[in-house]
Amino acid sequence: MRRMSRESEERTEPDELPDYAERVLAVAERIPPGRVMTYGDVAEWLAEELDPQAPPVAGGGGRGVGGPRQVGRVMALYGSAVPWWRVVRADGALLPGHERRALARYRAEGTPLREAARARPAPESEPADGADGPGTARRGAGRGRGAARSGGALPRVDMRRARWDGNPPPPGDRA
Repeated sequence: MRRMSRESEERTEPDELPDYAERVLAVAERIPPGRVMTYGDVAEWLAEELDPQAPPVAGGGGRGVGGPRQVGRVMALYGSAVPWWRVVRADGALLPGHERRALARYRAEGTPLREAARARPAPESEPADGADGPGTARRGAGRGRGAARSGGALPRVDMRRARWDGNPPPPGDRA
C-alpha cells in the first residue's frame, strides 16, 4: 500500500489555486507601479478584508488567515504571474536570486530606492529578465550567496516613500 504524503494531499490541479493564494495574488496585482507592500502588509490587508472587526492574532498572524510567511510562500510558488517585485521584505532588501530583474523593474517604474554606497553586480547565476520570477521554484538560488561573493551592497527600496497603504494614489503621484 502506497502512502500519500501530506504534500501530495495538498496539491491542487495546475489551473486551480488555493483561495488564499488567489487573494494574495489579487492584492499584488492592485499595487500601483512605483509602490510596494510588505509581506506583512498583504497579510493584514487580507485579514481586514475577511473580517475587519476580528481582533489581531498574537504572533503576527493577522486575524487568523495567514501572516507574512504564508504570503511569502504564495509569492514563491505562484508569484511569477503578478508584479512580484512589488511585494517586498519589510527592510526593503531586494529578493535574493532576483535582484537584477527586480532592480530593473523598480527603476523603470520610478520606485523610490535608497542607493547603496557601492552597488554590487548581480549574481552570475541569475538568468536575464524574463517571465521567470518568484513562482518558478528555482532551486539553488540560495540566500545572499551573491553578497558574500562580491562584498558589495545593492540599493534597497525606500520603504518610507514607496510603501503603499492600499488607497488610490493621488493624481500624478510617483511615490
